[in-house]
Amino acid sequence: MASLSRIKRQIVRQAVDENLDTINGVLPGIRNDRSRSEITLLSVFFYVALPAAVFALSYILSPMAVGEATDSRLAATRAPVRRAEPVVAEAGVPAESTTTYASPRPLDPAVMPLTLRRVVLDPGHGGSNLGTVAPGGLPEKVITLDIADRLRQLLEDHGYDVVMTRETDESKSLKKRGDMANEAEGDIFLSIHVNWIELQEIRGIETFYLGPTDDPYVTELAATENQGSGYSLADFRGILERVYADVRQKESRELATAVQSALFDSLTKVNPTVRNRGVKSAPFGVLVRTEMPAILAEVSCLSNALEARLLAMPSYRQLLAEALFSGIDSYARELNQAYQIGG
Repeated sequence: MASLSRIKRQIVRQAVDENLDTINGVLPGIRNDRSRSEITLLSVFFYVALPAAVFALSYILSPMAVGEATDSRLAATRAPVRRAEPVVAEAGVPAESTTTYASPRPLDPAVMPLTLRRVVLDPGHGGSNLGTVAPGGLPEKVITLDIADRLRQLLEDHGYDVVMTRETDESKSLKKRGDMANEAEGDIFLSIHVNWIELQEIRGIETFYLGPTDDPYVTELAATENQGSGYSLADFRGILERVYADVRQKESRELATAVQSALFDSLTKVNPTVRNRGVKSAPFGVLVRTEMPAILAEVSCLSNALEARLLAMPSYRQLLAEALFSGIDSYARELNQAYQIGG
C-alpha cells in the first residue's frame, strides 16, 4: 500500500513538472531521460498493469462469490419443496407405504334403515267405501286403518319414514292414492286389505303385485277392489299396457314374497289352520299408478267367522301389524346387504 502511494505521488509530481516545463517553454522530452523513463514505467504500471491485475483478481473471485450467493438463494428456494426420497425395499423398487387406514365400518341398519327409508301405507277403502263387512257388521275400512296405524308406529320406531294415503275415515280414489305415493317419493307402497272368500271355511292370506292374471278368482277380486278407482276407460287401456311392461315387477314380487312369508310365519303360531294362498300377480288399479315397488296384502278373511272374531281384537291386529313390519324390514335388510356387496 505504501509503494502504491509513492507511485501516485511520483505520477502527480511528473504531471506538475511537465505543466511547469510547458509554461516555461521547455518541451517535456528534454528532461532527464532516466527520471522520465522511471516515471513512464510507473505510469504504465499504474494505468495499465494495476487495473488489469485488479480486474483479473475480480474475475477470479466473482464466480466464487456469485456461486455462493446463487447456491444460498437456490437452497432457500428449494428448501420448501424438497421431497423425501422413497424408501427402497429392493433395488429400484419403492417400498409400500407403511401408513395404515381403518376399514370402513358397515352401516348399522338399526341406525339408518338401509336404502329403503320411506314407506307408503295405504289403508284400504274408507269413507263411503266400506269394503268387506263381517257378519257382525265390522267393516274392512276400520280394520285396515287400525292395522296401518299400528304398523306406522312400528316402522317409525325403527327409523323409517311413513306416509299414509289416509289417516281418517275418508274416501280416496285409487288414482289419488297412487299420486300421493309418488308425490311423497316413497320407496315402497303397501296397500292393506282384508279378504272375502266365498268358501267361508277358508282362512287364508295372500299378497299381490302388479301383473296380468288368468285366474278367474283373482280377476273377480281385482274387479271388486278396482270399483271407484277414478280411472276412465282410456286409463285402463294404458293400465293394461303397463301391466305387461312394468319394470318394477321383480322388486314388487320380492317385496310381496317377504311380506307373505312373514305373515304366514307369524299367524300360524296363533292360528295353525291359516292357509298360505301365496304370492300372485293381479291388475289392481291402486298398484298401477305408483312409481315404486308396490304390493297389496290381503291379511285375513272376514268371510270366516273365526277370523272375523279375531280381527275384532286389538291384540290380533297388533300381531298382523308386527308381521307386516317383519316382512318390510326383512325386504329392506336384503336390499341393504345387496347394496353393501354391490357397492
